[in-house]
Amino acid sequence: MASESETRGLIFSISRASGEDGPGIRTTLFMKGCPLRCLWCHSPQSQGPPRPRLVFYQNRCILCGACSEACPHEAQTQEAQTQRAQTQGAASRGAESTSSEERRILWDRCEHCGRCVEVCPSRALQMAGEWMTVDQIMDVVRRDGVYYRNSGGGVTFSGGEPTAQPRFLEACAKRCRDEGFHTALDTCGYVDWPVLEKILPHIDLFLFDLKHADGQKHEHLTGVNNDVIHNNLRRIDESAKPIWIRIPLIPGCNDSEENLQRIAEMVRPLKAVKKVSILPYNSAAGAHYGMIGRVYDLEEVHQLEGRGSEIMKIFSATNKEVELGR
Repeated sequence: MASESETRGLIFSISRASGEDGPGIRTTLFMKGCPLRCLWCHSPQSQGPPRPRLVFYQNRCILCGACSEACPHEAQTQEAQTQRAQTQGAASRGAESTSSEERRILWDRCEHCGRCVEVCPSRALQMAGEWMTVDQIMDVVRRDGVYYRNSGGGVTFSGGEPTAQPRFLEACAKRCRDEGFHTALDTCGYVDWPVLEKILPHIDLFLFDLKHADGQKHEHLTGVNNDVIHNNLRRIDESAKPIWIRIPLIPGCNDSEENLQRIAEMVRPLKAVKKVSILPYNSAAGAHYGMIGRVYDLEEVHQLEGRGSEIMKIFSATNKEVELGR
């Protein structure tokens, strides 16, 4: 069995000098793997089991064909695209046809082996997910130690869902705390309590997502019921570890006054909850789906406007600090 320092985990992104994932300036480690399937997920490449997967940035593709030759599964194709264009002086003849080629990936054939990535000269093809050891993580974290100390910041484990890689998360969080770095865990809360309980001593702050108060609606929106989530929130509260509640506000999904009132009522008696953050819907999420061959179901949803004071009033009644847009 690998030693703690050699324990590996799958990271799909690292954000340094972040000011959005806890107090102060932070390094945020985005870990792959998530048990939820939120309709609005901003990082769909993080979903599923912790393994690398192919991502295609079509605007970078130079149509060189190297990926087709390298792919052992015949999942790469190049197709002619015909467009109708009205050219100046040609109105009497009607629209003229122009042809171009476009790279397509047959996602049902793709095994995410990465052979195409190795030969892509323009980095249009990349793997989401890099295996890193605890030592490699700490090499990154230590670079910003002076910023943590000066700003009251630290390290945030995010995702995906970090508890989907429990051994790696525990090892990284323990090392960070041993070296004096503040640790925060951004979690959806859907994890067996024994797993979370083992990680608990190494976390200084929980950023806990609440998406819907109703169990059936939560399951429709995320793929899972919220009983486990709510039970874990209460148990963390009993541990007296500080908690920041984070609520992604998605128009037409969980923005009703009834739902927000129910969440506020649930949060009110929790003594360890120090803050409630209302996170506005990010319409840019849709662009990430085409890159992995998926359709975005909320394409027509737009950001809410003009409800800030109403929402602030609902959560101000919890006697917690409330903020919009972080």
